Amino acid sequence: MEDGELLVRRGGEGPALLLIAGGTGAGDAYRALAKHLYADYTVITYDRRGHFGSTDTTTGPVPVARQADDALAVLDHAADGPAQVFGSSAGALIGLDLVARHPDRVTTLVAHEPPAVHLMPDAGGWLEAAAEQVRLARSGELMAAVTRFADAIAGAALPNLPNLRLPHEAEWIRLFDRELTAFFDYLPDLRALRRASTEIFPVAGEGSRGRYHYQPAKILALELGLPFTEMPGAHLAPQRNPAKFAAALKDLLNPDL
Repeated sequence: MEDGELLVRRGGEGPALLLIAGGTGAGDAYRALAKHLYADYTVITYDRRGHFGSTDTTTGPVPVARQADDALAVLDHAADGPAQVFGSSAGALIGLDLVARHPDRVTTLVAHEPPAVHLMPDAGGWLEAAAEQVRLARSGELMAAVTRFADAIAGAALPNLPNLRLPHEAEWIRLFDRELTAFFDYLPDLRALRRASTEIFPVAGEGSRGRYHYQPAKILALELGLPFTEMPGAHLAPQRNPAKFAAALKDLLNPDL
């Protein structure tokens, strides 16, 4: 990668399974989930460009296509041949773009709650909400931006505590300043996804029903003529309910395990 370096981690034994992080891009967000997968898979994680242990020399917005190019570079480095991929939230969008442009590299994609709001009939309101979060963050009101961001996500609301300290502040600033708009503006290439040989599973958590990040997975399944699957927990289930989530994920990836 000429414009930065990615911190990649690999563990376990078996077929390659790449986990793509959403949120602030930490591969370690999947640490607990990965431990439940190591017996059956070689699990690959990485910090997204510019976050935590990964670097980025570019400036300006980071397009989803560039994020997907990074995922491809990780596969080139850490996987022998085509791999299975799981992505949650923004990581699911990255996975969808990876499959749309490089379907030969991904045998199976599980896209968990991709925030593809352009698929929704009320997209305008969610795009305005994201734009307001970006405005707040850029004007120095980062905690207000993070609070609004978290309040919209099932199970992610911040506690109402005075003087709450925001961990990983630089990662949040990067998310709002350079990534969030690109994620919310992204519309999956439905035509390419329909043509892809990759097995695609659009999924959402049962605890996310009624939230904006649940609906796009259902619409995506309809658009692609694929089954929609509910997973245990809510948006942060891969982090909050790793054992149950890993079991459900394994059932999708390889029901014979």
